[in-house]
Amino acid sequence: MKLDVLLGLQWGDEGKGKIVDVLSPEYDTIARFQGGPNAGHTLEIGKIKHILHNIPSGIFHKEKVNIIGNGVVLDPIIFQEEVESLKKFGIDVKQNLLISKKAHLILPTHKILDAASEAAKGKSKIGSTLKGIGPTYMDKTGRNGLRVGDIIKGFKEKYSALRKKHEGLLKLYTYEYELDEIENKWFECIELLKEFKIVDSEHLVNKLIKNGKSILAEGAQGTMLDIEFGSYPFVTSSNTICAGACTGLGVSPQTIGEVFGIFKAYCTRVGSGPFPTELTDDTGNRLRKKGAEFGSTTGRPRRCGWIDLVALKYSIMLNGVTQLIMTKADVLSDFETIKVATAYKINGNIVYDFPFETDNNIEPIYIELAGWKKDISNITIPGEFPTELTNYISYLEKELNVPVSYVSVGPKRNQIVKL
Repeated sequence: MKLDVLLGLQWGDEGKGKIVDVLSPEYDTIARFQGGPNAGHTLEIGKIKHILHNIPSGIFHKEKVNIIGNGVVLDPIIFQEEVESLKKFGIDVKQNLLISKKAHLILPTHKILDAASEAAKGKSKIGSTLKGIGPTYMDKTGRNGLRVGDIIKGFKEKYSALRKKHEGLLKLYTYEYELDEIENKWFECIELLKEFKIVDSEHLVNKLIKNGKSILAEGAQGTMLDIEFGSYPFVTSSNTICAGACTGLGVSPQTIGEVFGIFKAYCTRVGSGPFPTELTDDTGNRLRKKGAEFGSTTGRPRRCGWIDLVALKYSIMLNGVTQLIMTKADVLSDFETIKVATAYKINGNIVYDFPFETDNNIEPIYIELAGWKKDISNITIPGEFPTELTNYISYLEKELNVPVSYVSVGPKRNQIVKL
């Protein structure tokens, strides 16, 4: 049995949570492999709208095993809030959620360091979610981090040593903070963590694969935010690409099966950083309003623009995508004409490969396609698609050389069309 991977191909917010929820019935296990509570995976099921941050998006399927893998960074306070919020829906998370011993913990001082560092950058700030993600991964690679497995024995001594280190670093900033109250809450939430099944997840995942169990690896953020290949330095602190599933779950590359790449029918980005097809005019505002484009984690308005095939082809190459899933097709229903960026003009040269430098000198080159000007939110089969939407999908498949397997026509679980 192979492990399938689902990830975003743009700058995050592609609709991964909904798609994981839709595909979950086909899998025995759902596993998060990177990122942390900077993720905001939104699910709409009937009248329920719920946002997940740490917990995998398969949690609403009570018969499925959900795993927080070693590549994830975990905030115990946000985790407790998620657990409590899921109880309202009758979900006992302790029954079907497993947590890797090797997942790293976000400390209160990580979040303070994140805020202090971002404030010190001024106008050059990255646009951090201020969840402590970057400082936690820095401690991980610096071999100073605390892991979930550390809470079992000798934890307070390890915690105190790391806190002392962080307090020394905070002296470099002019930043006021209060630690005691949040620290007390944090330790209460550590006690909750101890009630969960804490496992050697790499052994578990490989045994599941060996025993013929199907696994869907759920990515967070998006490919263009990958620490290695994204629009650096305006990126996240983990590997968001398919290779991250191998290191974030402890599986070999040969175990990877299907790679589902999710993309919006247009583009969005939250926070700072380059965005070649960004629209700062009325069209961008229309996209934002129609698509309800506000960050599910931060609440910040998302920057909006037309779809970018240069970046999308780059993402498909990096991930080895085998199937594409297009979300928010319904948002484009209001437009007479849809633009598609097929290349960049940089210093007078036409460029088709995503460049090293992604500054303001990039001018996207567009083609125009006809819009469908029709409400598609109730469509259930592809034969009901307007001709213009079918043409749009066919054009993308031809350009990207990968089939589009699903099209989302609305935010709810049942608003999805399989092609």
